Amino acid sequence: MKPFTLLYFILSVVLYVAALPLLVYLSFKQKYKESIPSRFFLFNNSRFESSDGIWFHVCSLGEARALKPILELLHNQEIKITTITHTGQAEAKKYDGEVRYLPFEMFIPFWAKKQKVLIVLEAEFWFMLFTVLRAKGTRIILLNARISEKSAKKYLQFAWFYKRLLAHVEVIYAQSEADKNRFIALGARNIEVIGNIKLAGEINKTKDYEKPDVELIVAGSTHPTEEESVLKSFVEYRKQSDAKLVVVPRHPERFESIYELMQTYANKNDLSLSRFSQEKEFKADMILVDAMGELNNIYAISDIAILGGAFNPDVGGHNPLEPAHFGCKIITGKHFFHQRELFKYVHHVQYVEPDEIHKALMACKNLPQSMVEEKINLEPVIKKIIEG
Repeated sequence: MKPFTLLYFILSVVLYVAALPLLVYLSFKQKYKESIPSRFFLFNNSRFESSDGIWFHVCSLGEARALKPILELLHNQEIKITTITHTGQAEAKKYDGEVRYLPFEMFIPFWAKKQKVLIVLEAEFWFMLFTVLRAKGTRIILLNARISEKSAKKYLQFAWFYKRLLAHVEVIYAQSEADKNRFIALGARNIEVIGNIKLAGEINKTKDYEKPDVELIVAGSTHPTEEESVLKSFVEYRKQSDAKLVVVPRHPERFESIYELMQTYANKNDLSLSRFSQEKEFKADMILVDAMGELNNIYAISDIAILGGAFNPDVGGHNPLEPAHFGCKIITGKHFFHQRELFKYVHHVQYVEPDEIHKALMACKNLPQSMVEEKINLEPVIKKIIEG
């Protein structure tokens, strides 16, 4: 190892030892009971079987889904995928390939095998992963690469570090000109702007549900505090308009707490409440979708989508292409910095503060459906992956 790499490795070991008690504790939490043992203790997380494949690394659910159109164009290749989160892992396992969790950095030198190419999506910048794989002769490509405006200053403070890390990268396919300029400021080279690859994916529903005969509002991919804002707004909206509300939390470990919250609002306002896992229908005034993989099916029968993840400053928003594809009128927050590039392609979206959701619901009556007007071509990227 070079001196800097050795120092970085030693620091990762020190950090690991210091964090061990916390890691053991978190391993018993529902959200982390699979990912932390795999990533930090290599439990059920063996090395890839061969050294001659195309390795994709993604973080979570959204990035794993974005792989679909790319993998369809690489159908005859040997595919490997690593993820960070358990939701990303579950989505990645739907593809035909070897799927693993990416281990913590100190394990990378002993765990990672050389591959033809490593394609890293979005902002997954892991120093040991890049350094070790490049030393083993693996080509590295950044795809759908982004640096949000909110994060740019933090990256620039450590530009010396990211310049060293990005020097291992063969080509960066950036989401936008703004992202390209931020990478240039970090000392990166060989940057091409191709747009967001999520625009290339097909958006489908997997089931057909009967649409209620009243207005259906779905609060999709919600995070803590967002459900409370939505419920307050819905209760007010019900005074002027007959409607039903479907709530789809982003993380399954929150299903129970959200149901209790919805139950409180239902009792106070004489509204009926049901759990989707039990009834699979939309008869109640409010429905909690306590199941995974149903959001697109619900967007398909909804009139209005309140898209979560952007009402708090710490998440960065979620993909607006899916509700727009199904013609929902979209309401979302103002903190959508991780999805800014995608929102550029979606028209007729209301961006509001949490306490303005009711006002936005009222305005929907006079607004057109949201829509998407853009596609991208993945063929140059596929050619680069295969041919080098």
